[in-house]
Amino acid sequence: MGLGGISIWQLVIVLAIILLLFGSKKLRNIGGDLGNAVKGFKSAMKDGTEEPKAIDDKPAEDANFSADVAVEQEPEKTEK
Repeated sequence: MGLGGISIWQLVIVLAIILLLFGSKKLRNIGGDLGNAVKGFKSAMKDGTEEPKAIDDKPAEDANFSADVAVEQEPEKTEK
């Protein structure tokens, strides 16, 4: 028995079918993309432990939501 009840021959057959379906070039590209994604994730996790860097020296301006806005109301319609 292999991994969790799966024998080595079953794994070989599954890998052969995947290779036939996708082809070796496509699998190589997928592997490279997956490797780059893992590398990017690791560097992002390492960068997350550092203090955030200031983009510029200007303080951030808060939005001003206190502006008075006049709302026009429609006249009520009366039925005759």
